[in-house]
Amino acid sequence: MKDQIKDFIHYVRVERGLSQNTMMSYERDLKSYSLFLTETLQITSWNDVTRLHIIQYLKHIKDSGKSGKTSARHLASIRSFHQFLLREKAADKDPSVHIETQKTERTLPKVLALHEVERLLDTPKLDSPFGLRDKAMLELLYATGIRVSEMIELKLSDVHLTMGFVRCFGKGRKERIVPIGEAASHAIEAYIEKARGKLLKKNVTEALFLNHHGRQISRQGFWKNLKKIALEAGIKKELTPHTLRHSFATHLLENGADLRAVQEMLGHADISTTQIYTHVTKTRLKDVYKQYHPRA
Repeated sequence: MKDQIKDFIHYVRVERGLSQNTMMSYERDLKSYSLFLTETLQITSWNDVTRLHIIQYLKHIKDSGKSGKTSARHLASIRSFHQFLLREKAADKDPSVHIETQKTERTLPKVLALHEVERLLDTPKLDSPFGLRDKAMLELLYATGIRVSEMIELKLSDVHLTMGFVRCFGKGRKERIVPIGEAASHAIEAYIEKARGKLLKKNVTEALFLNHHGRQISRQGFWKNLKKIALEAGIKKELTPHTLRHSFATHLLENGADLRAVQEMLGHADISTTQIYTHVTKTRLKDVYKQYHPRA
């Protein structure tokens, strides 16, 4: 059964061009699913899987304390996999048909206030290569709203400081061009001129942002740095690698930016995904009203 999962991961990588994070997510979900089928239900063939077995697995996910959003993601992975098996004639039925996705509450993304963003961006110390790098990464994320996965994949040739834009590749390797502001441009220029060469060591790489080994920084490496910088900045809010992306979109809309323009910069295929930020701005307006109106 493991072989079919390997074939599916190869398919999504080659045929569908999905990102590394999405492929890892598929692989994790399907390995967990396969383990439950073989060890708990004693199933040894994908042809023996029924609708009831999938429902039992989803119940197992829920009982283990996972959120509705996680269950929905597992079901999406299972659906795609069984459709693949049917298409490749590795199975003669798709047991995932007609299983309803559990409705999940759409949580509003957590964002930083402008003064918190400024505090975060001003925290890295610019007297070391790592401080210059961290400053450049944070400024870039807030200036463009690109995903962390997109940022770490950037090459030197993707950043055009004189023209004021960055080229990145989003989900499905879709290319998009996003403007960069002056603050981010200056921070990136300072990093390239004063720090990148020191981090590069003897390695040969086109990656823009490097770790202490002189290789492309990882998502985990950035996340570890972000938590440390937030602690130094005295920011108590729960942060995620997407916090600056959420803040970028929310602050643009609060200042009157066009929703379609924000959608394009974020690389959202569907505008309904971008509209979640309009709810965030409304919520923030209510908070301001309650705090400052004398009769609120």
